[in-house]
Amino acid sequence: MAAALRLLDGWAPTSAETQDPRAKLPGVAAPTESPQPFAAVLADYERHLTSERDLAPHTVRAYLGDVNDLLAHAARCGAASVGDLDLRMLRSWLAKQQTLGKSRSTLSRRATAARVFTAWAVKTQRTATDAGALLGSPKPNRRLPAALSTAEVRQLLDAVAAAAEAGAAADQRDVAMLELLYATGIRVGELVGLDVDDIDAERRVVRVFGKGRKDRTVPFGVPASLALRTWLSSGRTELATPASGPALFLGVRGNRIDQRTVRSVVHGRMVAVPGGPDVGPHGLRHTAATHLLEGGADLRAVQEILGHASLATTQLYTHVTTERLRSAYQQAHPRA
Repeated sequence: MAAALRLLDGWAPTSAETQDPRAKLPGVAAPTESPQPFAAVLADYERHLTSERDLAPHTVRAYLGDVNDLLAHAARCGAASVGDLDLRMLRSWLAKQQTLGKSRSTLSRRATAARVFTAWAVKTQRTATDAGALLGSPKPNRRLPAALSTAEVRQLLDAVAAAAEAGAAADQRDVAMLELLYATGIRVGELVGLDVDDIDAERRVVRVFGKGRKDRTVPFGVPASLALRTWLSSGRTELATPASGPALFLGVRGNRIDQRTVRSVVHGRMVAVPGGPDVGPHGLRHTAATHLLEGGADLRAVQEILGHASLATTQLYTHVTTERLRSAYQQAHPRA
């Protein structure tokens, strides 16, 4: 409930409101009835997302933020309970987002959040009709992700490996992280969550705890195996402290490395590839997927490696490879 209550900030209660337990939601312009029931519903919805659906904290915050904004809009429209939500109200909420300049991807995400919320409201008998069932949303612009060429990847990894030859622990860590990110295509959140025991050096696979609390096993190649061996036998022992625990990758102070540090490392190392795209950890994930498909890997296999719940997400990378083919054709063919 704490996260739900934190969403209800940004407004200063009057003296009457501090004495009245039916305090209003932020942004509600003098509703005819107090929208206090929305606060209780929001807290219940948070418990549903965290306890029943077991979603990640970031996902919970995103859902709660969108639903809180929806309920504030509903209160301004005169709604006093979830049962007052209707399709017209939801559409007017999305229309307002568009007038505020929100992107198509944001509108699509918020429409999804509204549909999930209204479906839950029906399931929990808070309303008799699912107002969001017929709510449409604009398809987000699916931009082709930036990806390195094989030559650029080789240039990047060779430069980091050369720096690590001096024996600095941080350099050994960086080459191991970059090799593993490119070899497996795992997410940065999955990388920082890895423990030493998640690496099976003999079989050359890593056990990954991914989105939706799902485990998967991802293979990696010889270069990543060698980099990990050097890091574990030399670099990690130098940085490790009693507070390190089982974490595979450590910061300079010995704690488990965080996502921000990994992003800074990847962006910083990209200076070794002049003229290349400034990619971060997610760019290496895109690159790994693109190179797998260009090398002839099966789409389903790539889906399993990346941990995508839907094959449609993986199919984005087929658009990347097709676009590269079209670009090469237009540059090389005399009658393109």
